[in-house]
Amino acid sequence: MNGIEVGLSLGANLGDPLTNLRAARNAIAAIPDVNLLASAPLYETEPIGVPDEFLNLNFYNTVVIVGTSLNAHKLFAHLQKIEIALGRKRTIRPNMPRPIDIDMIYYNGQTIRSGGLVIPHPRWTKRRFVLQPLADVRGYLVLPGHDRRVRDILAAMPPGQEIKKILAEW
Repeated sequence: MNGIEVGLSLGANLGDPLTNLRAARNAIAAIPDVNLLASAPLYETEPIGVPDEFLNLNFYNTVVIVGTSLNAHKLFAHLQKIEIALGRKRTIRPNMPRPIDIDMIYYNGQTIRSGGLVIPHPRWTKRRFVLQPLADVRGYLVLPGHDRRVRDILAAMPPGQEIKKILAEW
């Protein structure tokens, strides 16, 4: 039984981002006890908070929804292995370019703060590149710590980061 629903944000801006995102989605779907439930459209977004020399490297971002019977920490360990296998290197400097980034946005309506996990993701409401694809597939959700649906949080965001849908199905 894979009755736990988990929202994952995927992003990439090094190498071939589309290939990297497809490889990540396929690897996630291949994790034992994980089923892919939904994939949001793919968006191209401007980088945020990156050093000036990387401002020309736009990100590709999306959200995938999975069902699982794994606990959050086991799933997180699998996701980190996928990132490493696809060339992700952790750096001290935040917001550096990367071939893949996988963040757990929510885990079955739970709040988790342990073992390197913070769920819901602490910055999901500030990131249009997370909110838009999440609203596409789960706009009705109200995540812990909030009293508004994902789509309502997105609608209330101030203008800012440019986001452009590039593929409805990828």
